[in-house]
This record gives sequence, C-alpha cells and structure tokens, in this order.
Amino acid sequence: MPIHRRSIGIVSGAAVLMAAAAGYNPVQAQAAAEQAVAQAVEALTKAMIEVDRGRLEALTADGLSYGHSAGRIETKKQFVDYLESKASAFRTINLSDQTISVVGSDAIVRHLFTGETVSPAGQVTPVRIGVLQVWQKQGNDWRLLARQAYRL
Repeated sequence: MPIHRRSIGIVSGAAVLMAAAAGYNPVQAQAAAEQAVAQAVEALTKAMIEVDRGRLEALTADGLSYGHSAGRIETKKQFVDYLESKASAFRTINLSDQTISVVGSDAIVRHLFTGETVSPAGQVTPVRIGVLQVWQKQGNDWRLLARQAYRL
C-alpha cells in the first residue's frame, strides 16, 4: 500500500489531536523537565556542602567526568572521595545566572558558581567560576554525567 503525503498529514494531525486530548502539552512537559533538572542541581549543591555520600552517588552517573577549573578531571569515585576527604570543603555555594536546556533525555546547565572552600587548617578560599553541566535522565531520575568548570 503506497503512502502519500496527504495520508501522512492526516495521521500526523490525528496524533497531535490525540495527544492534546490526552492532556499532553509539550511546553508544559519541557517546563516540568527543566524544573526537575533544577531540583537535581540544587540537590547536588546541597549534597556537596553536606558531603552526603549517598546523595552524591545517587545524583551522579556512573560514567561521570567531573572537570575542575584548574584542569583536574575526576571520575565519580574520585569526585565523591575527594569531597569526603574534606581536603577542600565547601562552606558555601551560590549558583546564579543559571540556564537549563533540555533536549530529549539530556540537559545542559550553565551557571555562575561562587562560594568559599575551607582547608583542614582553616584557610578560607573564595571561588568564582563558570560551570557547564550535562545531566542525563536515567529512569525517572536526572544524574550528572559531565561537568566542566572554567575560570572567569
């Protein structure tokens, strides 16, 4: 049976009408996905300050590539272990100018990252960097797949 452009248009139109009747709104779905990613970013930030190993592991993908502004690259295990060592613990983290772009099951997040770290000796160091994150939806959860910081 040949398929004609006209029949494709009818089928496509019917699919759109069925989706609309079912309550699917692509704009609302996009906004909901962006909100879910924003919540994951916030949860990761909180877990980094609190050094919550369970949450850090739950919020990051097994294949994580975590890049620091000084050039150091860490795996998931290295990222969590380093935070847990408190060699340079975060006292504060503030994210601003955040943008989130969801594309299918991936999301690109950019923000300005400011805060303070404290060394075991008590030395406080200010942090002000730009950050690019790539999040991936795995099942029902968003997990950090890649992060690269850069000096401003």
